[in-house]
Amino acid sequence: MTNRQLGVFSFPVIVAALGYFVDIYDLLLFSIIRIPSLRSLGLDDAHIAKQGLFIINIQMVGLLIGGIIWGILGDKKGRLRVLYASIILYSIGNIANGFVQTVGQYAIVRFITGIGLAGELGAGITLVTELLPKEKRGIGTSMVAGIGLTGAVVAFFLKEEFDWRTCYFIGGGLGFVLLLVRVGVLESGMFKNIEHSNVSKGNFFMLFSNGKRLRKYLSSILIGLPTWYVIGILITFSKEFGTSMRVRGAIDPGKAVMFAYAAISVGDILAGFVSHWLKSRKKALCSIYLLRYYGAQHSLVF
Repeated sequence: MTNRQLGVFSFPVIVAALGYFVDIYDLLLFSIIRIPSLRSLGLDDAHIAKQGLFIINIQMVGLLIGGIIWGILGDKKGRLRVLYASIILYSIGNIANGFVQTVGQYAIVRFITGIGLAGELGAGITLVTELLPKEKRGIGTSMVAGIGLTGAVVAFFLKEEFDWRTCYFIGGGLGFVLLLVRVGVLESGMFKNIEHSNVSKGNFFMLFSNGKRLRKYLSSILIGLPTWYVIGILITFSKEFGTSMRVRGAIDPGKAVMFAYAAISVGDILAGFVSHWLKSRKKALCSIYLLRYYGAQHSLVF
């Protein structure tokens, strides 16, 4: 099958969506089970907030380092090799998470898992983008993200039914199942075309050697920062914020993450169709930011 024949529901897109599903499940699982897992390690509420922030920061450092490493290796060795290696790493990491007994062990394992998790989305989206024809890439990648983000929703419901350690074991098991499914995915034709050429591949410093390229790179990072700030800080620590703001009633951060990601999943899919309809990703982004601003203003009112 040629790239032009591939559709938004083709096997590579479905597998990429499932990969992102497992990735998000594992990435957001700590935010969802932070309180019960740290409480079971003997921490009180004050230390749960402090150590929880510490572990999330360590996980983010792992994601940052992993993103750079997997990006370089993806260009040098191919998208599929990176996917296989990253899946194995974060699957082993999640299984190890089920055995931690101290905060220090928890942080180390989340750091290692973070390195592995960083490879899934980058390599998966790149593979889908390079396989799909340009007129289908917007919808295709939005389907990957929209379906994948429901991993956080499933993580919450599993947390309601199982012990937090079991949730980590499930995440590790899902990763190994995903590894088997990915065996049938073909390598990117674009990578194959340059694999044995003399073109410079995986040179991280090329991002900084051209002013225009650097501005695009930094702009892409800045676009994503507000989203992770809301999810990683405001929603993950909604219980602590709620207590400080004297909000009445119990607040479950896991449920807050679940509702947020259910909405984000719908928004991602809609964004793909909107950008396809408008023939512009920039216009779609502008409409999204207007909705975000509108929602933030009304949140302040309530």
